[in-house]
Amino acid sequence: MKSRIFILFCCAALFSGCATEFNRVYKSGDYAYKYEYAKECYANGKYMHAVSLLQELVTILKGTDSGEESLYMLAMAEYCDRDYESASATFKKYFSSYPKGIYAEQAAYYIGQSLYESTPEPRLDQTPTVGAINAYQQFLDLYPDSKLRPSAQQKLFALQDKLVMKEYLSAKLYYDLGDYFLNCIGGGSNYEACIITAQQALKTYPYSSLREDFAVLIMKSKFELAEQSVEAKRLERYRDAEDECYGFLNEYPDSEEAATAKKFIEKCKKFTKD
Repeated sequence: MKSRIFILFCCAALFSGCATEFNRVYKSGDYAYKYEYAKECYANGKYMHAVSLLQELVTILKGTDSGEESLYMLAMAEYCDRDYESASATFKKYFSSYPKGIYAEQAAYYIGQSLYESTPEPRLDQTPTVGAINAYQQFLDLYPDSKLRPSAQQKLFALQDKLVMKEYLSAKLYYDLGDYFLNCIGGGSNYEACIITAQQALKTYPYSSLREDFAVLIMKSKFELAEQSVEAKRLERYRDAEDECYGFLNEYPDSEEAATAKKFIEKCKKFTKD
């Protein structure tokens, strides 16, 4: 018990000593020493301390031999501290300040990487995802032979998949709402909204891994739209649904939804055979 208390006391004393040392350096007017201490903090993984010191130093060191390094180190410290929004802004600042700098290639990559780490799940607003895609694309355009190119491409494709999933979830939501009409006060229907959303996604992302899933939603929505149509539109919509089912079977003959397509065709023929 006494040994445990002694260990805890030593740890507390060590922590207090470290905090006291940092505060002393932070208040110091010796910027050269402060910069060396910031680099030591960064090297030892004390990123929060490094950020606190470097935020002041980048302004003071601007225009000196250490100005470029300090700005890049601040960006990396923010990134390692998982402050991705600040890191992205600082990497952008570095790249605009030193477009031909020693760390320009890495900074261009980490602009996208910082945004990538902060992108939300597909159900949420994907503005950060679009920003990350643009940043990675700019990096690939500027540094086509970079060793970081495979990583950037992989992340870019993953981000595009997230945008596709966002569209799929939107289309699926419209389909699931079905006959619910309170969100269609301005006209149209949920099934029509599902069809439009899914078709636009296929046009934008023609090689998506969710291509069949979108096709299923379009096929089912067209059939359901025909089922609930008024008499004046019923025949036209059943013909459209039937054509969609045949098209689906031609493209996905081994699909798990092939039986559904065939069932829809038989039902459509009751209205279109004449």
